[in-house]
Amino acid sequence: MNETLFPPMKIQGKPPIFPIIDVHTHPTFEGKNTEKQEIDEIVEYGKSLGVERMVVLGDVLLYGRLPDASQVQEINNKTAELLNWYPDYFIGFCFLNPLLGESFVQEETERCIKDNGFAGIKLEICNNARDDCMEPVMTQATALDVPVLQHSADQTIIQEREFHTDPADTAWLGRQYPDVTIIMAHLTACGYRGVREIVDVENIWVDTSSYQPVAGMVEYAVHHLGAHRVLYGSDLVIRDLPVQIGRVLSASISDSEKQQILYSNTAHILGINSESP
Repeated sequence: MNETLFPPMKIQGKPPIFPIIDVHTHPTFEGKNTEKQEIDEIVEYGKSLGVERMVVLGDVLLYGRLPDASQVQEINNKTAELLNWYPDYFIGFCFLNPLLGESFVQEETERCIKDNGFAGIKLEICNNARDDCMEPVMTQATALDVPVLQHSADQTIIQEREFHTDPADTAWLGRQYPDVTIIMAHLTACGYRGVREIVDVENIWVDTSSYQPVAGMVEYAVHHLGAHRVLYGSDLVIRDLPVQIGRVLSASISDSEKQQILYSNTAHILGINSESP
C-alpha cells in the first residue's frame, strides 16, 4: 500500500459503527493512482474504515481549468474503467466542461449515464454556476434524472468568482432548477454563510468534504438544514479519509443523524437499494 497516501491502520476492537457511502472522491488525481493495483489499495483501505461505496468524480483538474472535449472524455473514460474494475464499489459521476456547448454536454452525459451506468454529473471550476452555459447541463440532469454535484467555495476567500462558484451562486442555480437534486460540495469551504445561503433551497444538499474539520461546522449544518440534507464526502485522495470520517463521528449530533449523513441520505439520492445496519 502507498504509505504516503494511505498510512497503515490497525483497527482495534469492533468495526465502524456505521456503514459509509462517500459521495465525494477522486481516487485518481493529478494523473496518479491510474493502475489497477493502486485502485485495489484504495478500495481495500476504504473498506477497512467501513466505506461500502465511493462516488468517483474523476481527475477533474488533470488538464487544468478548461479541458477540451477529448480531455473531458478521457477523464470520464478513466472513471468508467474504475467502475468496470469495481462495479459494486464505485459509482461514477460524469465530469463536464459546460463551456463546450449544448451538443457536447448532451452527447457526453448520455454516453456516461446511459451507456456506462454513471449516476450523476460533476461540475468543477470551468465556469460560474450562474452562467448561461449551465442550462443544457441542468436540462440533461432533469431528462436523465440524476443529481448534479457543484464545486462551491466561499468567494470572500477565493477571489475568482468568474469561474469559482460561490454558495450564493449554487443557491441561485437551485432556485432556477427546483426539480434537480444539487449537491453543494465542500461544507468547510462554503462555511457558515454557505449553509445559510441554501437553507430555503430544499433541492440542495451539502457534502462534508474539504479542508481539515472545523469544530461545530457539521452541527451547524445539521441545525440549519436538518441531517437529511447533509451528505458525507471525503475528497479522497486529496484529504485524509479517517479525519474526514471523524468529522462526522465526533460531531455532537445523534447516532441517527450520523447514520443519515454517512449512509442513508446518499443511498436515497442515488437509489441504492441496500439497507444500512
